[in-house]
Amino acid sequence: MASRAALRKVSNSRPAAVDVAPIPIADLDDPRLYINRELSLLAFQRRVLEEAVDSSNPLLERVRFLSIVGSNLDEFFMVRVAGLMRQIDATAEVGPDGMTAHEQLDAIRAEVGSLVASAQRCLHRQLLPELQRAEIRFLQYSELNGRQRAKADKYFADVVFPVLTPLAFDPGRPFPHISNLSVNLAVLIRDSRGQEHFARVKVPDSLPQIVPVDRVARKKAAVKSQAFIWLEDLVASNLQALFPGMEILESHPFHVTRDADIEIQELEAGDLLETTEESLRQRRFGDVVRLQVGVGTPQHILKILISNLEVDRRSTYRLKGRLSLSRLKHLADIDRPDLKWLNFVGSVPPPLENESEDGDIFAAMRRRDILLHHPFHSFTPVTDLLTTGAHDPASLAIKITLYRVGRNSPVVAQLLEAIAEETQVATLVELKARFDEESNIEWARALEKQGGHVVYGLTGLKVHAKAALIVRHEGDQIRRYVHLGTGNYNPTTAHLYTDIGLLTSDEDIGADVTDLFNYLTGYSAKTDYRKLLVAPINLRARFAEMIRREIQHQKAAGDGRIILKMNSLTDAKMIRLLYEASQAGVKIDLLVRGMCSLRPGLPNISDHIRVVSIVGRFLEHSRIYYFHNGGDEVIYAGSADLMTRNLNRRVEVLFPIEDRKLVRHLRDRVLELYLQDNVKAREMLVDGSYTRKTPAPGEPPVNAQEELLQHRPGSNGRR
Repeated sequence: MASRAALRKVSNSRPAAVDVAPIPIADLDDPRLYINRELSLLAFQRRVLEEAVDSSNPLLERVRFLSIVGSNLDEFFMVRVAGLMRQIDATAEVGPDGMTAHEQLDAIRAEVGSLVASAQRCLHRQLLPELQRAEIRFLQYSELNGRQRAKADKYFADVVFPVLTPLAFDPGRPFPHISNLSVNLAVLIRDSRGQEHFARVKVPDSLPQIVPVDRVARKKAAVKSQAFIWLEDLVASNLQALFPGMEILESHPFHVTRDADIEIQELEAGDLLETTEESLRQRRFGDVVRLQVGVGTPQHILKILISNLEVDRRSTYRLKGRLSLSRLKHLADIDRPDLKWLNFVGSVPPPLENESEDGDIFAAMRRRDILLHHPFHSFTPVTDLLTTGAHDPASLAIKITLYRVGRNSPVVAQLLEAIAEETQVATLVELKARFDEESNIEWARALEKQGGHVVYGLTGLKVHAKAALIVRHEGDQIRRYVHLGTGNYNPTTAHLYTDIGLLTSDEDIGADVTDLFNYLTGYSAKTDYRKLLVAPINLRARFAEMIRREIQHQKAAGDGRIILKMNSLTDAKMIRLLYEASQAGVKIDLLVRGMCSLRPGLPNISDHIRVVSIVGRFLEHSRIYYFHNGGDEVIYAGSADLMTRNLNRRVEVLFPIEDRKLVRHLRDRVLELYLQDNVKAREMLVDGSYTRKTPAPGEPPVNAQEELLQHRPGSNGRR
């Protein structure tokens, strides 16, 4: 386990707890009842940072957690901070927490400064020393011995130097464009006449960010000693090669973050595909929302950067250490299996292990609904379903929504093969999936070129639902086979994220999914579905009904019970309903990985609500919603979080789990197991901070993810 002192150090670096004054019970709209979503998101980054501190995690996995903190903060500034900065110049309503854009930015600056300082301490005081003890050393250029320096210099001359482009800044050459998330060197040089000049050198992100300079076998060691130098340091130490005949006076690294939250003017767009491509080109030139410099950067250099990047001084952060924590992912990728989690192979659910003799996945789906729980279950059944459908002569049509499928997608490959087999393929490719737009554009063009029917999305709505439909001709009838999920059709993330999937041939669900695709690809004013909850059509209203129904059960029999597992909870109307349920006495457990704007534990308001967040090896991504319903238990899973954007501005699907055996499994072996976690779980306090749960005296430790990994069906505990 991590030292308690180390964990307390991270935990205690957060702002002091807020004193929540008593609030009139009737006023459930009081801003003091709602935690600001941006500050709640930063609180999540602290929980990720705690995993980097935790010495019970493998060392290189801790490095990866720290890189995740860095990449999450990059996105936070590119999207959330950028949006708040735009609000300052526009008339914008305050959120349910009552904070203005100015107030939020001030609070964010303070919290980010504290968070990054904690991250740098973790890197330099814990991780790098521990890596050195594990025979992985990071050296300064001045620390290299003759052999190491010769190797580094040769790599610089052969590989790095040809890629570098020094850009001068003078009256004849304008200040160069600084690309988003780039690490750069601000260089001051002096020519032979004694005049000083400024230049910028970009550290190429197309090259490995860590350069090996040594790999020596130790006779008595089980591993080889490895030594590296950061590419940024190698470039800085060889600047003379870029400016021959000049004197290098000083160089200082800086890192720029730009507004990357593109807005697509769909109503004015004649072609959404072309409009998205143009918006992506414009993203490169978004306003600078964060400038990071080293603590030693002098004022004359900082003045040049601030003036030419047109960045507010309050958006400038001085750091002691690495400016781009996200680039630590290159360090985490070092080939040292002994410093990483053991590999595992997801198992196949028993209903598919015991298929009919011909291995027909359709026959297995006709017999019963099949629940998939990734990554403990393999993603292979999903790709097998699409592969079988693509090559099955009985297949008439395949329809699917694609949100984030990644590069080299086997799912899209099967769709292309289905088209080649003359099966009708209809695909909804969501072009507005943030930071996946370019990949999705490529897949959309490939599918169109092959002859598939491709729809890019709906005006004003982002399609976030995860659904696949295969229509088959069986004898004298048409039968539909459906996959619905909480995660994307991406085998890579299916091995890293926890998600729920359902394989079913239920006729009503099949009919609902058909109606859903008609809504997505054609024109439909349908307002009712048989079993699915679909946003923005009926999901909000039906979900609210289930909460109110639980209130009635509590009043009638005292057995109201709700367990909701999701990524984020920020919708004020849903939070108010949960407060009302708590006031009625309904016991509510919320498993919320990230943002949570609800305050638990407020007397007479939320004292029946508990909020738990789990950060572990896998990213908790599944949404599972449980209602006791007087003993006739109801569970839905799906793509929607309880956020206003999901309920109002996205196409989302929640699907019911109706098999009683599967209901019990999700209740007992997933939801209740997560609530018992006392290793990776944190419980929210009334002020919005979190305290890490630990086993009570005599209580066994429970790590829910590890428990599911060890006891996945068919694994026999093998890793």
